Amino acid sequence: MKAGEELVKNSSTRTSIYAARKKVVPFERDATFYLRRGLLYYQKNKQEKALRYFKKAVSVEPQNPFNHYNLACMLSKQGQLKEANRIFLHIINRLDETMTDCYFLLAVNYGLLDEMEKSREYLLRYLQTDPDGDLSLEAAELLAAFDEDAALYALPAYAQTNFALEEIITGAQTEEAAALYHNNYRFRRALDNMLYARTDLYKEEILFFYGRLGGREACRALRRFVRNPWIKERFRQLALLELKNLGESKVRIYAAGQFREVDLTQYPLRTPTWRPEWQQVIDCTIRTMRASNCYDESFYADVQAIWLDYINTVYPRTPRINKIQTWAAALEYSLARYHFLTLTQKELAAEYGVSCASISNKFRKINQALQLEERAYQNMLSYLQEEPEY
Repeated sequence: MKAGEELVKNSSTRTSIYAARKKVVPFERDATFYLRRGLLYYQKNKQEKALRYFKKAVSVEPQNPFNHYNLACMLSKQGQLKEANRIFLHIINRLDETMTDCYFLLAVNYGLLDEMEKSREYLLRYLQTDPDGDLSLEAAELLAAFDEDAALYALPAYAQTNFALEEIITGAQTEEAAALYHNNYRFRRALDNMLYARTDLYKEEILFFYGRLGGREACRALRRFVRNPWIKERFRQLALLELKNLGESKVRIYAAGQFREVDLTQYPLRTPTWRPEWQQVIDCTIRTMRASNCYDESFYADVQAIWLDYINTVYPRTPRINKIQTWAAALEYSLARYHFLTLTQKELAAEYGVSCASISNKFRKINQALQLEERAYQNMLSYLQEEPEY
C-alpha cells in the first residue's frame, strides 16, 4: 500500500470514529439528580459541594418552587437566615403564592434574627392565607406568645421592676413565694417576662423556681417556654427536666424546624448538682472555640446543651474528669459531628494539646450516651426533602 493510500485510510477511520461519537446521546442531568447529589454530600459533611448541587438544581429548573424551597431550608439549617428568607420571599412573590409554609419559616427565621415585628407579621400572614394549614396551630401558639409579651408592657411600672424577685425566687421561703405567685397575677406575668429578658444565670434561677413551685400555673409557664423557637437549647433542656420532676410525661417543643412531642421519660428524674470540673470543661471548650474565630453565637449555646444533655443522661454515673482539655476537645468534636462541620480530631488534638486517641475515647462515650450522629442525621432529614414534590 502506498503512503498516500495509508493516509487516506487513517483519515477515513478517524472520520468514522468521530461520526460515531456524534451519534452518542449526551446524558442530561435533571434537578432530581442534583438534589440527590446535594443530599449525599451533605451527609458526608461536604457542605460546600452540597450547597453547590442544591444551587445547581435551582439553575436547572429555576421555575420549580420546590427546588428553591429545598435550598432555603438548607440555608436556614446552616444559619444563613437572611439569604434563606430572601428565597422564601421569592417563592411566595414570584413562583407559587400557595406555598404558605414559607410564611411560617420566614417568621421563625426573623425571630432568630431578633426581628420580632417581622416575625409577628409573617405569623399573621400565614394564619390569614392558610387558616387550616398544617402549621396553623403552631403559628397561633407563637402569635399568642407575642401578644402575651405585648400585654406585659401595659402593666403598671412596679410589675415590671425587679419586685424583689431575686430574693423571692432564690430564697428558702418557698411557701411565701408560692402564695405570692398564685395570688398575684401581675407578679406571675412579670416573672414570665423576666424569664425571657434577664441574664442566663437569672433564667436558670427562674426555671428552678418553677420546679420548686409546682402546680398548674408553673407547669403551664414551663410548657410555654419549651415551645418557644428562640430560646437557647440549654434552657429548653433545663425546663424539660423541671417538667419531668413535676410529673409531666409528654410535652410539645420546637426543634429541628418543627413542633413535635417528646417523651420526658428519656430525661433523668433529678437535675444533678453542678460540679466545678463540669463547668471547667465548658469554659475550656468555649474559650478555645472563641479563639478560633470559626463559630457564631448559636454554636456556643449548642455545645453547652450537648454537655448538659450528656451529664444529665449519664447521671449519676458521671465520668471522672482527670484532664479538662481532653473532655473539652471531645466536646467540641461532638459539636462538629452534630453539625457536620469539617473538623478533625488531629486538628483538635493540636489545639488542646491532647492525643487523638484520648479525644476518640471521650467522644465515643458522649456519642454512645446521646446518639449524636443518629440525631444529627434525623435532624438533617427533617429539614431537607429527599425529592421535590411536583
